[in-house]
Amino acid sequence: MAAKTLVRGMGTFFKDCEHPQSRWSRCAHEYRIRYRNLNGRQVEESGFTTQDAAITRLTSIYNRKRESPHRRTRAERARIRGEKLFKVYAAEWRAGQRDLSAASQRHLDSLLEHHLLSAFAARRMSTFDHKVVDAFVKDMEAAGVGGRATQANAFDKLKSILLDAHRLGIYEVSPLEGIKPPQYQPKRVVIPTPEQLRILREAAGPDFRLVADLMSGCGMRNAEAVAVNLNLIIADDVYRIQEQVNQTTGTYGPLKHRRPGGHRDVPLPRKVRETMERYAEKFGDKDGCLLRHPAPPGSTAPPASGSSASRPAPPRPSATRPPSARSTARTSSPTTSTNSAGSTLTRPTSRRTTPSSLAPSSARHHRPHHAGRRRRPRLQQPRRPQLGLR
Repeated sequence: MAAKTLVRGMGTFFKDCEHPQSRWSRCAHEYRIRYRNLNGRQVEESGFTTQDAAITRLTSIYNRKRESPHRRTRAERARIRGEKLFKVYAAEWRAGQRDLSAASQRHLDSLLEHHLLSAFAARRMSTFDHKVVDAFVKDMEAAGVGGRATQANAFDKLKSILLDAHRLGIYEVSPLEGIKPPQYQPKRVVIPTPEQLRILREAAGPDFRLVADLMSGCGMRNAEAVAVNLNLIIADDVYRIQEQVNQTTGTYGPLKHRRPGGHRDVPLPRKVRETMERYAEKFGDKDGCLLRHPAPPGSTAPPASGSSASRPAPPRPSATRPPSARSTARTSSPTTSTNSAGSTLTRPTSRRTTPSSLAPSSARHHRPHHAGRRRRPRLQQPRRPQLGLR
């Protein structure tokens, strides 16, 4: 049984007989039609004696569907969405990306903020066509925005947003047709030689040396090496990688492209295991963790145990110290002198001692040579009595 299809959305007509389509006009069997109703369900009708009668019936059904309230409602929704600004539509699309990890969400927000919103924030969605998209790609290539990788990522996000709008009926023809995306060709990866790795290990500190050995010996990523744990050594020569430090949140998380609880086992060379043991003997560990100590969920992991950032800073001396009772106590010593009449006069003298910590900074750093010697108190001579004539 052969069928003849008309315009997209109209349906098809055919005959249930063994005759080929070329003999339908001379065949006595009736024509049958097949189409989809307003609810989207497939319907068949029969009893059409001629081909023109079947086509007329399909045309009437097609026109009725186009004029239906359901069709007008969909077109109205597409018109309303087309009037939205790109920044509003992009925000709604961004809210639907719930399956992204924290790092992917941060990367997406960066592309939207620095590349897409800066170019299309005030543009309405219905005004996009292939000329607008092609001009955006040409402007990025001419300005050298962030390299080919960044250009390819920015175009990929714009493509996702426009395809979502096309599925909702905003565009009859996709604005991405005929567009040549930016071509990203990654450079060849350079792997350091054993001699270069030895020089790096000798020049670096203990933290970097441990990370370098884990990455070169066990094939770990940098975030996996920072989360090294002695308890994950499941055999003398096998290490189980099951967590990493999330760069965005600073906490432990599942491995990249794996579900929570996933892991992979890697060979553990003897040299790498000795490096881990020496590091643990020198700096210690907490529940097996060497570089990062476990943190509660949602909190930031503390820095490495062997780094200077983890050591408590020495207490800074306070700017002012309360003077002690001994330094501020007044010392009195009697001073004796003899007048011309031969009588002895006694007069107490007071002296206050000021500690060096309370003295001005200029006085502490620029002391004269005689500052270390003690200055003798100056004696005050008593007044002589006024002799009057009697």
